[in-house]
Amino acid sequence: MKHTISVLVENTFGAFDRVATMFSARGFNIHSISIGETEQSDISRMTIVTSGDKQVIDQIVKQLNRLLDTIKVTELTGRAITERELALITVTFQKGSLEEIKNITDVFRGKIVDINNKSLMIEVTGPPRKIDAIINVLMPFGIKEMARSGTVALSRGEQIRPKNEYKK
Repeated sequence: MKHTISVLVENTFGAFDRVATMFSARGFNIHSISIGETEQSDISRMTIVTSGDKQVIDQIVKQLNRLLDTIKVTELTGRAITERELALITVTFQKGSLEEIKNITDVFRGKIVDINNKSLMIEVTGPPRKIDAIINVLMPFGIKEMARSGTVALSRGEQIRPKNEYKK
């Protein structure tokens, strides 16, 4: 089963590398990882999607909490969360299939961001299941190239925290 973990880390040189090394050294798999600054420029949020049973996830959380730059680790699986991914998908088309691809893009609330005589690039955002769904629908047309951002996620309904509450 996939699990989503949110990790607040100090925005310092090497913080990302220490997390990646921890996963690699212990043989844990990362399905996706996304990192960026939070509302505080000295703190970054990592969203990690990984897999394993309860024991493995508990071990991952414990190991993340031990890292030098870690401020807070939250296992988001099973909680009310909002999660999103961004995908850029280049699809080949023939004259007869262009309208159908445009309609599919509209259904998934995507945007055509580039087009030439043989292919077009679609940008789509949403939960990972939505991204998987549009990929499956576009597969028969011929996906030439694709890039996915990885999941970003936040707990829903939490109150806004005071500016320095994240600090250790």
